Amino acid sequence: MIDRNTQFVEWDLFLCELEDAKEHLEGLLREVKSDPTYDESSLRVDLGHVYAHLNRAWWRSAKALDDSDREPASKFPDDLTPIG
Repeated sequence: MIDRNTQFVEWDLFLCELEDAKEHLEGLLREVKSDPTYDESSLRVDLGHVYAHLNRAWWRSAKALDDSDREPASKFPDDLTPIG
């Protein structure tokens, strides 16, 4: 994990990704609760956006990301099997 005491910029970027995920998830909850026309395609887009922030936070927790890492760090992993 990155070290908050020596990797200040990376730590702040990690926290920003988590804050952005939280903000977008809260917005998604408000919209789902208040909009009776909210549909599956909207949910896919909104959850994908939240997931992208969480995935980048996960990547950032291990190392500093550069521009070439942004796309793979935003994708849903293909090696995970959902529980359920």
